[in-house]
Amino acid sequence: MTLFLIDLKDQPGELARVAEAIADKGINIEAVSGLASGGNGTVAIMTNDEAGTRSALSEAGCQTREVEIATASLEHKPGTLAGAARKLADAGINIIAALPIGMAEGKVGVAFATDQPAKAREILGSAS
Repeated sequence: MTLFLIDLKDQPGELARVAEAIADKGINIEAVSGLASGGNGTVAIMTNDEAGTRSALSEAGCQTREVEIATASLEHKPGTLAGAARKLADAGINIIAALPIGMAEGKVGVAFATDQPAKAREILGSAS
C-alpha cells in the first residue's frame, strides 16, 4: 500500500483543492492526516486507487512523494503506540509518517511510512 505525501502551502483551500482533485476521479480517501508549519504543510493520504490518485495529483500540479507503508493493529490502551515506535527505532527504522487507518474490536490500525518498509512490516507483523 502507498501513502501519498503532498506538499501544500499553508493557506485556505489547499486541502479542499487536493481532496476535490481526488474526488473528481471518483476515488475514495481512506485515511488522511496533515500538518502545517512555517507557511507550508504536508498532507498524508491513502486511497482506494493508487494509480488514479497519482494521476489526479499530477493533473492538479501537486508536489508529491510516495512511500510504502507497514501497518500495525495496536491494542487501544496506553503504551501500544510507544511500543511499536520503540521496536522500529531499535531496529534502526525511521518513521516518516504515522496515521490511524481504522478501529475494530478494541484495536487501532496504524499505517507507518518508514525508510525501510519491508523490515518494518516484518517487525510489526503486518501483511501490507
